[in-house]
Amino acid sequence: MEQSLIAAVSGIQANQTYLDVVGSNVANSNTTGYKSQTAQFTDLLAEQISGAASPMAGNQSAGVNPIAVGSGVRIGAVTENLSQGAVQQTNVPTDVAIQGSGYLVAQQYGQQLFTRDGNLTLDANGDLATQGGGLIQGWQANAQGLLNTNAPTGPIHIPTGSTMAANPTTTFGIDGNLPAWNGSGTPTPISTTLNAYDSLGDAIPVTMTYTPVSGTANSWTVQGSVTSPTGVVSNLWSTPPTITFNPASGQISSITGATTNTDGSLSLAVGSMPASYAFPPGDTWKFTFAAPGTSDAVTQYSGQQTIALSTQDGYSSGTLASYSIGSDGSITGAFSNGKTLAIGQLALANFSNPTGLSDQGDLMFAQSANSGAPQIGAPGTGGRGTLVGGALEGSNVDISTQLTDLIVAQEAYQANTKVVSTTAANLTALTQMA
Repeated sequence: MEQSLIAAVSGIQANQTYLDVVGSNVANSNTTGYKSQTAQFTDLLAEQISGAASPMAGNQSAGVNPIAVGSGVRIGAVTENLSQGAVQQTNVPTDVAIQGSGYLVAQQYGQQLFTRDGNLTLDANGDLATQGGGLIQGWQANAQGLLNTNAPTGPIHIPTGSTMAANPTTTFGIDGNLPAWNGSGTPTPISTTLNAYDSLGDAIPVTMTYTPVSGTANSWTVQGSVTSPTGVVSNLWSTPPTITFNPASGQISSITGATTNTDGSLSLAVGSMPASYAFPPGDTWKFTFAAPGTSDAVTQYSGQQTIALSTQDGYSSGTLASYSIGSDGSITGAFSNGKTLAIGQLALANFSNPTGLSDQGDLMFAQSANSGAPQIGAPGTGGRGTLVGGALEGSNVDISTQLTDLIVAQEAYQANTKVVSTTAANLTALTQMA
Protein backbone atom coordinates (compact mmCIF):
# COMPACT_ATOMS: atom_id res chain seq x y z
CA MET A 1 0.00 0.00 0.00
CA GLU A 2 2.98 2.28 0.41
CA GLN A 3 3.37 2.16 -3.39
CA SER A 4 -0.15 3.53 -3.91
CA LEU A 5 0.60 6.41 -1.54
CA ILE A 6 3.78 7.27 -3.42
CA ALA A 7 1.96 7.13 -6.77
CA ALA A 8 -0.94 9.23 -5.50
CA VAL A 9 1.37 11.87 -4.03
CA SER A 10 3.24 12.10 -7.35
CA GLY A 11 -0.11 12.49 -9.07
CA ILE A 12 -1.09 15.30 -6.71
CA GLN A 13 2.22 17.06 -7.32
CA ALA A 14 2.04 16.64 -11.10
CA ASN A 15 -1.55 17.84 -11.29
CA GLN A 16 -0.71 20.78 -9.05
CA THR A 17 1.88 21.76 -11.66
CA TYR A 18 -0.76 21.19 -14.34
CA LEU A 19 -3.06 23.59 -12.46
CA ASP A 20 -0.20 26.10 -12.16
CA VAL A 21 0.34 25.99 -15.93
CA VAL A 22 -3.38 26.42 -16.66
CA GLY A 23 -3.59 29.25 -14.14
CA SER A 24 -0.66 31.03 -15.76
CA ASN A 25 -2.26 30.65 -19.19
CA VAL A 26 -5.57 32.10 -17.99
CA ALA A 27 -3.80 34.94 -16.20
CA ASN A 28 -1.89 35.82 -19.39
CA SER A 29 -4.81 35.57 -21.79
CA ASN A 30 -4.47 39.31 -22.49
CA THR A 31 -0.67 39.54 -22.33
CA THR A 32 0.94 40.84 -25.52
CA GLY A 33 2.93 38.17 -27.35
CA TYR A 34 2.29 35.50 -24.69
CA LYS A 35 2.44 31.87 -25.86
CA SER A 36 0.26 29.36 -24.00
CA GLN A 37 1.98 26.46 -22.24
CA THR A 38 1.07 22.80 -21.97
CA ALA A 39 2.12 20.39 -19.21
CA GLN A 40 3.30 17.04 -20.56
CA PHE A 41 2.90 14.04 -18.21
CA THR A 42 5.23 11.01 -18.13
CA ASP A 43 5.21 7.96 -15.85
CA LEU A 44 7.85 7.24 -13.23
CA LEU A 45 10.07 4.18 -13.27
CA ALA A 46 7.91 1.10 -12.74
CA GLU A 47 8.67 -1.53 -10.06
CA GLN A 48 9.46 -4.86 -11.70
CA ILE A 49 7.62 -7.69 -9.90
CA SER A 50 8.49 -10.51 -12.27
CA GLY A 51 10.24 -10.86 -15.57
CA ALA A 52 9.06 -12.35 -18.83
CA ALA A 53 9.35 -16.06 -19.73
CA SER A 54 9.51 -17.41 -23.26
CA PRO A 55 7.33 -20.35 -24.47
CA MET A 56 8.87 -23.79 -23.82
CA ALA A 57 9.62 -26.19 -26.67
CA GLY A 58 7.17 -28.94 -27.40
CA ASN A 59 4.20 -26.92 -26.20
CA GLN A 60 5.08 -27.66 -22.59
CA SER A 61 4.36 -24.12 -21.40
CA ALA A 62 3.19 -20.82 -22.85
CA GLY A 63 5.15 -17.63 -22.58
CA VAL A 64 4.63 -15.33 -19.59
CA ASN A 65 4.51 -11.52 -19.79
CA PRO A 66 6.53 -9.40 -17.36
CA ILE A 67 4.71 -7.84 -14.43
CA ALA A 68 5.51 -4.28 -13.39
CA VAL A 69 3.63 -1.77 -11.27
CA GLY A 70 3.99 1.91 -11.99
CA SER A 71 5.24 4.16 -9.23
CA GLY A 72 3.47 7.33 -10.25
CA VAL A 73 3.73 10.26 -12.62
CA ARG A 74 5.78 13.39 -13.14
CA ILE A 75 5.77 16.43 -15.43
CA GLY A 76 8.10 15.51 -18.28
CA ALA A 77 8.01 18.92 -19.93
CA VAL A 78 6.17 22.20 -20.08
CA THR A 79 6.04 23.17 -23.76
CA GLU A 80 5.02 26.39 -25.44
CA ASN A 81 2.41 26.61 -28.17
CA LEU A 82 4.20 28.77 -30.74
CA SER A 83 1.16 29.34 -32.96
CA GLN A 84 0.45 32.87 -34.17
CA GLY A 85 -1.51 35.18 -31.90
CA ALA A 86 -4.08 37.59 -33.33
CA VAL A 87 -2.58 40.84 -34.65
CA GLN A 88 -4.33 43.93 -33.33
CA GLN A 89 -3.81 47.38 -34.85
CA THR A 90 -2.82 50.09 -32.35
CA ASN A 91 -1.43 52.82 -34.65
CA VAL A 92 1.31 53.47 -32.08
CA PRO A 93 4.52 53.90 -34.13
CA THR A 94 6.73 52.04 -31.63
CA ASP A 95 4.44 48.99 -31.55
CA VAL A 96 5.36 46.05 -33.76
CA ALA A 97 3.85 42.60 -34.22
CA ILE A 98 5.72 39.56 -35.55
CA GLN A 99 3.89 37.51 -38.16
CA GLY A 100 5.48 34.10 -38.44
CA SER A 101 8.55 32.80 -36.65
CA GLY A 102 11.23 34.81 -34.95
CA TYR A 103 12.01 36.96 -31.93
CA LEU A 104 13.01 40.57 -31.49
CA VAL A 105 16.57 40.86 -30.24
CA ALA A 106 17.30 42.90 -27.10
CA GLN A 107 20.37 43.70 -25.01
CA GLN A 108 20.01 44.20 -21.26
CA TYR A 109 22.71 44.26 -18.56
CA GLY A 110 25.16 42.77 -21.04
CA GLN A 111 22.92 39.80 -21.83
CA GLN A 112 21.37 39.05 -25.21
CA LEU A 113 17.66 38.36 -24.83
CA PHE A 114 14.77 37.58 -27.19
CA THR A 115 11.09 38.46 -27.09
CA ARG A 116 7.82 38.34 -29.04
CA ASP A 117 6.49 41.32 -27.08
CA GLY A 118 6.42 44.21 -29.55
CA ASN A 119 5.02 46.73 -27.07
CA LEU A 120 8.10 48.94 -27.41
CA THR A 121 8.88 52.47 -26.26
CA LEU A 122 11.52 55.18 -26.60
CA ASP A 123 13.75 55.86 -23.60
CA ALA A 124 15.20 59.25 -22.60
CA ASN A 125 18.04 58.82 -25.12
CA GLY A 126 15.66 58.11 -27.98
CA ASP A 127 16.62 54.41 -28.08
CA LEU A 128 13.97 51.83 -28.94
CA ALA A 129 13.44 49.59 -25.92
CA THR A 130 11.18 47.02 -24.32
CA GLN A 131 8.96 48.07 -21.44
CA GLY A 132 11.41 46.29 -19.12
CA GLY A 133 14.42 48.24 -20.34
CA GLY A 134 15.94 45.96 -22.97
CA LEU A 135 17.56 47.84 -25.86
CA ILE A 136 16.11 46.58 -29.15
CA GLN A 137 18.81 45.55 -31.61
CA GLY A 138 19.11 46.10 -35.35
CA TRP A 139 21.06 48.19 -37.82
CA GLN A 140 21.25 51.99 -37.71
CA ALA A 141 21.22 53.88 -41.02
CA ASN A 142 23.86 56.49 -41.75
CA ALA A 143 23.12 60.16 -42.45
CA GLN A 144 22.30 59.32 -46.07
CA GLY A 145 19.78 56.64 -45.05
CA LEU A 146 22.01 53.71 -46.08
CA LEU A 147 21.88 50.42 -44.16
CA ASN A 148 24.37 47.57 -43.85
CA THR A 149 22.62 44.44 -42.57
CA ASN A 150 25.90 42.52 -42.80
CA ALA A 151 27.32 44.63 -39.96
CA PRO A 152 26.93 43.64 -36.27
CA THR A 153 23.63 44.63 -34.69
CA GLY A 154 23.36 47.47 -32.19
CA PRO A 155 20.75 49.62 -30.43
CA ILE A 156 18.21 51.40 -32.65
CA HIS A 157 18.04 55.16 -32.13
CA ILE A 158 15.06 57.23 -33.29
CA PRO A 159 16.34 60.83 -33.74
CA THR A 160 13.14 62.59 -32.66
CA GLY A 161 13.21 66.24 -33.72
CA SER A 162 16.27 65.77 -35.92
CA THR A 163 16.74 68.00 -38.96
CA MET A 164 17.32 66.96 -42.55
CA ALA A 165 19.63 69.44 -44.26
CA ALA A 166 18.48 71.27 -47.37
CA ASN A 167 19.59 69.84 -50.69
CA PRO A 168 20.19 72.32 -53.54
CA THR A 169 18.63 71.57 -56.89
CA THR A 170 20.99 70.31 -59.56
CA THR A 171 18.74 68.64 -62.15
CA PHE A 172 15.33 69.36 -63.65
CA GLY A 173 13.23 66.97 -65.69
CA ILE A 174 11.09 68.26 -68.57
CA ASP A 175 8.33 66.36 -70.34
CA GLY A 176 5.06 66.94 -72.17
CA ASN A 177 3.90 68.20 -75.55
CA LEU A 178 4.29 71.48 -77.43
CA PRO A 179 1.54 72.15 -80.00
CA ALA A 180 2.63 71.66 -83.61
CA TRP A 181 4.13 74.87 -85.10
CA ASN A 182 4.04 75.37 -88.88
CA GLY A 183 5.99 78.64 -88.85
CA SER A 184 3.10 80.91 -89.84
CA GLY A 185 1.03 83.28 -87.73
CA THR A 186 1.87 85.09 -84.53
CA PRO A 187 4.12 83.11 -82.12
CA THR A 188 2.51 82.52 -78.72
CA PRO A 189 4.99 81.80 -75.89
CA ILE A 190 4.25 78.95 -73.47
CA SER A 191 5.56 79.07 -69.89
CA THR A 192 5.79 76.56 -67.04
CA THR A 193 7.12 77.18 -63.50
CA LEU A 194 8.50 74.92 -60.76
CA ASN A 195 10.18 75.72 -57.45
CA ALA A 196 13.86 74.79 -57.08
CA TYR A 197 15.95 75.13 -53.90
CA ASP A 198 19.29 76.73 -53.06
CA SER A 199 21.76 75.39 -50.50
CA LEU A 200 19.93 77.15 -47.64
CA GLY A 201 16.61 75.59 -48.61
CA ASP A 202 15.13 78.78 -50.05
CA ALA A 203 12.49 78.12 -52.70
CA ILE A 204 13.39 79.54 -56.11
CA PRO A 205 10.62 79.85 -58.72
CA VAL A 206 12.11 78.75 -62.05
CA THR A 207 10.21 79.52 -65.23
CA MET A 208 10.85 77.93 -68.62
CA THR A 209 9.40 79.83 -71.60
CA TYR A 210 9.04 78.21 -75.03
CA THR A 211 8.54 80.58 -77.99
CA PRO A 212 7.84 79.42 -81.58
CA VAL A 213 10.46 80.76 -84.04
CA SER A 214 8.64 83.15 -86.37
CA GLY A 215 8.68 81.90 -89.95
CA THR A 216 10.44 78.61 -89.09
CA ALA A 217 8.31 75.52 -88.69
CA ASN A 218 9.06 72.96 -85.94
CA SER A 219 11.49 75.30 -84.12
CA TRP A 220 11.16 76.80 -80.64
CA THR A 221 13.47 78.90 -78.50
CA VAL A 222 13.64 78.12 -74.81
CA GLN A 223 14.65 80.49 -72.03
CA GLY A 224 14.80 79.89 -68.31
CA SER A 225 14.46 82.65 -65.76
CA VAL A 226 14.34 83.20 -61.99
CA THR A 227 12.88 86.06 -60.03
CA SER A 228 14.83 87.28 -57.02
CA PRO A 229 13.14 88.16 -53.69
CA THR A 230 13.38 91.81 -54.75
CA GLY A 231 11.61 91.14 -58.03
CA VAL A 232 14.66 91.16 -60.34
CA VAL A 233 14.29 88.71 -63.24
CA SER A 234 17.48 86.93 -64.36
CA ASN A 235 17.72 84.83 -67.50
CA LEU A 236 19.61 81.54 -67.38
CA TRP A 237 21.10 81.76 -70.87
CA SER A 238 22.40 84.88 -72.64
CA THR A 239 21.33 83.36 -75.95
CA PRO A 240 18.18 81.21 -75.77
CA PRO A 241 18.78 77.65 -77.05
CA THR A 242 16.69 76.45 -79.99
CA ILE A 243 14.73 73.20 -80.00
CA THR A 244 14.13 71.62 -83.39
CA PHE A 245 11.57 68.87 -83.92
CA ASN A 246 11.41 66.20 -86.59
CA PRO A 247 8.19 67.01 -88.52
CA ALA A 248 7.60 63.35 -89.38
CA SER A 249 7.87 61.89 -85.86
CA GLY A 250 7.15 64.89 -83.63
CA GLN A 251 10.30 64.05 -81.63
CA ILE A 252 13.20 66.39 -80.79
CA SER A 253 15.93 66.20 -83.41
CA SER A 254 18.32 68.72 -81.81
CA ILE A 255 18.78 71.39 -79.13
CA THR A 256 21.49 73.99 -79.65
CA GLY A 257 24.08 73.89 -76.90
CA ALA A 258 22.72 70.66 -75.40
CA THR A 259 24.76 67.64 -74.34
CA THR A 260 23.66 64.16 -75.35
CA ASN A 261 23.81 61.76 -72.42
CA THR A 262 24.61 58.04 -72.61
CA ASP A 263 20.90 57.15 -72.31
CA GLY A 264 20.01 59.38 -75.27
CA SER A 265 18.56 62.21 -73.18
CA LEU A 266 19.56 65.82 -73.84
CA SER A 267 20.74 68.21 -71.12
CA LEU A 268 20.98 72.00 -71.16
CA ALA A 269 23.45 73.24 -68.56
CA VAL A 270 23.44 76.59 -66.77
CA GLY A 271 26.97 77.76 -66.16
CA SER A 272 26.37 81.06 -64.38
CA MET A 273 23.89 80.87 -61.48
CA PRO A 274 21.81 83.93 -60.47
CA ALA A 275 23.67 85.89 -57.79
CA SER A 276 20.60 86.57 -55.64
CA TYR A 277 20.54 83.04 -54.15
CA ALA A 278 22.97 81.03 -52.00
CA PHE A 279 24.22 78.51 -54.53
CA PRO A 280 27.24 76.38 -53.55
CA PRO A 281 30.50 77.18 -55.34
CA GLY A 282 30.65 75.41 -58.69
CA ASP A 283 26.98 74.45 -58.59
CA THR A 284 25.16 74.20 -61.91
CA TRP A 285 21.69 73.36 -63.12
CA LYS A 286 20.87 70.85 -65.81
CA PHE A 287 17.55 70.77 -67.65
CA THR A 288 17.15 67.26 -69.00
CA PHE A 289 14.87 66.23 -71.87
CA ALA A 290 14.18 62.49 -71.98
CA ALA A 291 15.50 60.56 -74.97
CA PRO A 292 13.36 60.99 -78.10
CA GLY A 293 10.92 58.13 -78.53
CA THR A 294 10.64 57.34 -74.81
CA SER A 295 7.43 57.70 -72.82
CA ASP A 296 8.63 60.91 -71.11
CA ALA A 297 10.05 62.56 -74.24
CA VAL A 298 9.13 66.14 -75.12
CA THR A 299 7.08 66.04 -78.33
CA GLN A 300 5.49 68.37 -80.85
CA TYR A 301 2.10 66.98 -81.82
CA SER A 302 -1.09 68.70 -82.85
CA GLY A 303 -3.41 69.27 -79.94
CA GLN A 304 -3.14 70.35 -76.34
CA GLN A 305 0.13 71.59 -74.85
CA THR A 306 1.22 69.72 -71.72
CA ILE A 307 4.89 70.61 -71.46
CA ALA A 308 6.05 71.10 -67.87
CA LEU A 309 8.99 71.24 -65.52
CA SER A 310 7.95 67.93 -63.98
CA THR A 311 10.76 67.12 -61.54
CA GLN A 312 13.71 68.59 -59.67
CA ASP A 313 16.02 66.97 -57.13
CA GLY A 314 16.30 69.68 -54.47
CA TYR A 315 14.38 70.21 -51.26
CA SER A 316 14.26 72.48 -48.24
CA SER A 317 15.38 71.46 -44.76
CA GLY A 318 12.91 69.54 -42.64
CA THR A 319 12.44 68.05 -39.17
CA LEU A 320 11.43 64.49 -38.37
CA ALA A 321 7.65 64.55 -38.11
CA SER A 322 6.82 60.84 -37.84
CA TYR A 323 8.19 57.37 -38.47
CA SER A 324 6.86 53.92 -39.26
CA ILE A 325 8.06 50.31 -39.22
CA GLY A 326 7.78 48.29 -42.42
CA SER A 327 7.26 44.56 -42.93
CA ASP A 328 11.01 44.06 -43.40
CA GLY A 329 11.74 45.85 -40.12
CA SER A 330 12.88 49.03 -41.82
CA ILE A 331 12.15 52.21 -39.85
CA THR A 332 11.37 55.10 -42.20
CA GLY A 333 11.25 58.70 -41.05
CA ALA A 334 8.90 61.22 -42.65
CA PHE A 335 10.16 64.81 -42.56
CA SER A 336 8.26 68.09 -42.65
CA ASN A 337 9.67 68.85 -46.12
CA GLY A 338 7.83 65.87 -47.58
CA LYS A 339 10.93 63.68 -47.81
CA THR A 340 11.46 60.26 -46.27
CA LEU A 341 14.70 58.71 -45.05
CA ALA A 342 15.63 55.30 -43.63
CA ILE A 343 16.45 55.50 -39.91
CA GLY A 344 17.26 51.87 -39.18
CA GLN A 345 16.08 48.28 -39.45
CA LEU A 346 15.00 45.85 -36.75
CA ALA A 347 16.58 42.40 -36.51
CA LEU A 348 14.81 39.09 -35.87
CA ALA A 349 16.31 35.89 -34.49
CA ASN A 350 15.36 32.31 -35.32
CA PHE A 351 16.31 29.17 -33.40
CA SER A 352 16.57 25.51 -34.35
CA ASN A 353 14.52 24.69 -31.24
CA PRO A 354 12.66 27.78 -30.02
CA THR A 355 10.82 25.75 -27.35
CA GLY A 356 14.24 25.14 -25.80
CA LEU A 357 14.73 28.82 -24.94
CA SER A 358 15.19 29.68 -21.27
CA ASP A 359 12.30 31.75 -19.90
CA GLN A 360 13.68 34.80 -18.08
CA GLY A 361 10.29 36.24 -17.18
CA ASP A 362 8.75 39.47 -18.44
CA LEU A 363 8.28 37.70 -21.83
CA MET A 364 12.07 37.64 -22.29
CA PHE A 365 13.98 34.52 -23.28
CA ALA A 366 17.64 33.58 -23.37
CA GLN A 367 19.60 31.06 -25.41
CA SER A 368 19.93 27.69 -23.70
CA ALA A 369 22.00 24.57 -24.31
CA ASN A 370 19.07 23.03 -26.22
CA SER A 371 17.71 26.03 -28.15
CA GLY A 372 20.54 26.30 -30.63
CA ALA A 373 22.39 29.50 -31.45
CA PRO A 374 20.37 32.54 -32.58
CA GLN A 375 20.22 33.01 -36.34
CA ILE A 376 19.95 36.80 -36.57
CA GLY A 377 18.97 38.59 -39.76
CA ALA A 378 16.47 40.90 -41.42
CA PRO A 379 12.74 40.11 -41.14
CA GLY A 380 11.40 38.21 -44.12
CA THR A 381 14.73 36.48 -44.84
CA GLY A 382 16.04 33.04 -43.92
CA GLY A 383 12.65 31.74 -42.80
CA ARG A 384 12.12 34.62 -40.39
CA GLY A 385 8.68 36.18 -40.12
CA THR A 386 7.67 39.66 -41.16
CA LEU A 387 6.65 42.63 -39.02
CA VAL A 388 3.49 44.71 -38.80
CA GLY A 389 4.18 48.24 -37.64
CA GLY A 390 1.69 50.01 -35.40
CA ALA A 391 0.27 46.68 -34.21
CA LEU A 392 0.68 44.11 -31.44
CA GLU A 393 0.45 40.33 -31.41
CA GLY A 394 -2.08 39.20 -28.84
CA SER A 395 -1.86 36.15 -26.58
CA ASN A 396 -2.65 32.84 -28.28
CA VAL A 397 -4.37 31.46 -25.16
CA ASP A 398 -7.70 29.77 -25.95
CA ILE A 399 -9.82 30.38 -22.84
CA SER A 400 -12.31 27.60 -23.66
CA THR A 401 -9.48 25.06 -23.88
CA GLN A 402 -7.95 26.29 -20.63
CA LEU A 403 -11.25 26.02 -18.74
CA THR A 404 -11.63 22.46 -20.01
CA ASP A 405 -8.08 21.67 -18.89
CA LEU A 406 -8.87 23.24 -15.53
CA ILE A 407 -11.73 20.76 -15.02
CA VAL A 408 -9.53 17.84 -16.10
CA ALA A 409 -6.75 18.89 -13.72
CA GLN A 410 -9.20 19.38 -10.87
CA GLU A 411 -10.77 15.93 -11.36
CA ALA A 412 -7.36 14.27 -11.57
CA TYR A 413 -6.21 16.07 -8.44
CA GLN A 414 -9.31 14.99 -6.53
CA ALA A 415 -8.94 11.42 -7.77
CA ASN A 416 -5.38 11.26 -6.46
CA THR A 417 -6.47 12.61 -3.08
CA LYS A 418 -9.12 9.87 -3.06
CA VAL A 419 -6.37 7.28 -3.53
CA VAL A 420 -4.55 8.76 -0.53
CA SER A 421 -7.65 8.67 1.67
CA THR A 422 -8.53 5.11 0.59
CA THR A 423 -4.99 3.89 1.24
CA ALA A 424 -5.05 5.61 4.63
CA ALA A 425 -8.33 3.87 5.47
CA ASN A 426 -6.86 0.50 4.53
CA LEU A 427 -3.77 1.14 6.67
CA THR A 428 -6.03 2.08 9.57
CA ALA A 429 -7.95 -1.17 9.14
CA LEU A 430 -4.71 -3.14 9.19
CA THR A 431 -3.48 -1.49 12.38
CA GLN A 432 -6.82 -2.18 14.06
CA MET A 433 -6.35 -5.91 13.38
CA ALA A 434 -3.29 -5.94 15.55
